Amino acid sequence: MTEPTASHSAQTQTQTQSGSPSQSQSPSPAQPPLQPSTQPPAAPSSAHAAPNTDGIWFASYSPEVPREIDASQYASLVEFFDDCTTRFRERVAYVSVGESLTYAELARKATAFASYLQSIGVKPGERVAIMLPNTFQYPIALFGVLKAGAIVVNVNPLYTVRELSHQLKDSGAQTIVVFENFAKTVQDSLAGTRVQHVIVTALGDLLKDGLNLKGKLINFMLRHVKKLVPAYELPQAVQLLDALATGYGRALTPVQIAPTDLAFLQYTGGTTGVAKGAMLTHRNVVANLLQAKVWAESQLTDDIETVLTPLPLYHIYSLTVNAMIFMGLGGRNILIANPRDTKRVMKILRHETFTGITAVNTLYNAFLDDEEFRRRDFSKLKLAMAGGMAMQKAVADRFREVTGKPIIEGYGLTECSPIVSMNPVDLKHMREFDGSIGLPAPSTQVRFRKDDGSWANIGEAGELCVKGPQVMKGYWNRPEETAKVLDDEGWLATGDIGVMDSRGYIRLIDRKKDMILVSGFNVYPNEVEDVIAMHPDVREVAAIGIPDVAQGERVKVFVVRRNPSLTEEQVIAHCRKNLTGYKVPKVVEFRDELPQTNVGKILRRELREQELAKLKSS
Repeated sequence: MTEPTASHSAQTQTQTQSGSPSQSQSPSPAQPPLQPSTQPPAAPSSAHAAPNTDGIWFASYSPEVPREIDASQYASLVEFFDDCTTRFRERVAYVSVGESLTYAELARKATAFASYLQSIGVKPGERVAIMLPNTFQYPIALFGVLKAGAIVVNVNPLYTVRELSHQLKDSGAQTIVVFENFAKTVQDSLAGTRVQHVIVTALGDLLKDGLNLKGKLINFMLRHVKKLVPAYELPQAVQLLDALATGYGRALTPVQIAPTDLAFLQYTGGTTGVAKGAMLTHRNVVANLLQAKVWAESQLTDDIETVLTPLPLYHIYSLTVNAMIFMGLGGRNILIANPRDTKRVMKILRHETFTGITAVNTLYNAFLDDEEFRRRDFSKLKLAMAGGMAMQKAVADRFREVTGKPIIEGYGLTECSPIVSMNPVDLKHMREFDGSIGLPAPSTQVRFRKDDGSWANIGEAGELCVKGPQVMKGYWNRPEETAKVLDDEGWLATGDIGVMDSRGYIRLIDRKKDMILVSGFNVYPNEVEDVIAMHPDVREVAAIGIPDVAQGERVKVFVVRRNPSLTEEQVIAHCRKNLTGYKVPKVVEFRDELPQTNVGKILRRELREQELAKLKSS
């Protein structure tokens, strides 16, 4: 199962000998019943009757938030795009490298790109890979592919040849759009794929259509001074500027797109196994952006909202939240191509004021370590949203101290387009950071399945299962993998262990596969990491289980120090003050950095593999 794309938060649980959380609060009799139209289907045959958690979250909704959304409001993402770019045509949609792209310009260029794709024979339903960072080229290619009726295959530009080759072969993509910095990777990945068309672009190309000195200078510097463009040979490659020129000269043939047609093959699972393509339909993504829009719009105004976008748009979290939801608000996206270059990000922000930001825990942590960020004026900030990995309390508390604003956590996963749950965003219902991932989104059902197949009740832990219009169609060409996570009644098993309280708030305990078993007791890595992250001398931390003859497994942690003088003894002593004995790490290893995904999620799997390799070689 995939790693989730929004926040995981650990909870300290009172555990029995078997490690299960104890029963806590009982349901409130005052909770209103579900309306007939929202009543969930009967549980799978392996489960008992529907649990008493169903619908209890509605009483905790903000008054402005409806229980249901109308997913038929837009028949497709193309209809949504055309509506937004018409209504907000004069507004700035994106900012990159100090330049602006209006909604009208975005629509014109996306339409031209769609026309070009049709001119080279791309048919509705064909897969087109996009291998671009956060630049103007990404939304132009994205919406151009969708307007042509094709399916977007998002690709991480930092993929290796092996990873890219797998994704191209698996998706059957026949066309790829790539930044020239990564064209050599494409060249080395083409053998055995169906790729016929390669479209190449450079950072400066779309700055005034690449005709100004600034764009040419940027391209020259990257190619010849910084030497960031490895030599490549792609004889069939077409420059994006030439493709757009061709598209401007021909009319786009309108394509009929049904809500059930695929919009994305969004690959996931690379951190836990072979990457699989989650089939997301136009209806899936439209429903999810509408779910989030009705949730947050009471906090926003008719003024132009500006969102800082440091997370890559090819990632499902940023794709839906930044590219789609803020488009529905006529928002302005500040695109950050390399968020790990904190100094460069701060330089960009010297001339910008943003009202929203989406980031992951590690990125918030890095920003907070920067003095220039801490000195900023945050009076205009309305929404700071977290996702992609566990939001640690120490980081959330620090952010609030610096900005005066809370971080709003949610939860989701690629298979759900991605949003499943969110914390309230309006000031009256906003709570102190407590690790909760919020309430199920409108039109979303959430239950927790216990190990015996029955549904858990309030306070009982189980695997979080989701049902709603945002749930994927399945995995591309993998019916057996689909059947493992998606049952006949539409319940998606997420692989996350969680619990719901009497108000409907969800708290995740940990990933099912990451759980550590110490002498029969469950130890959740998130809880250990959250405690260690509270230590002021710790920058980052990851916890895993390693084999132990006596205990089955023991806890090992990897720590990146903020203070070089921090010792193993100090870390363990800190843990003993805050954790039950069996949860205290037995081994502490200090590192300069931890392995991370492209969005900054720490890769526990890679750390485990390294430890197992050590054991085998010893």
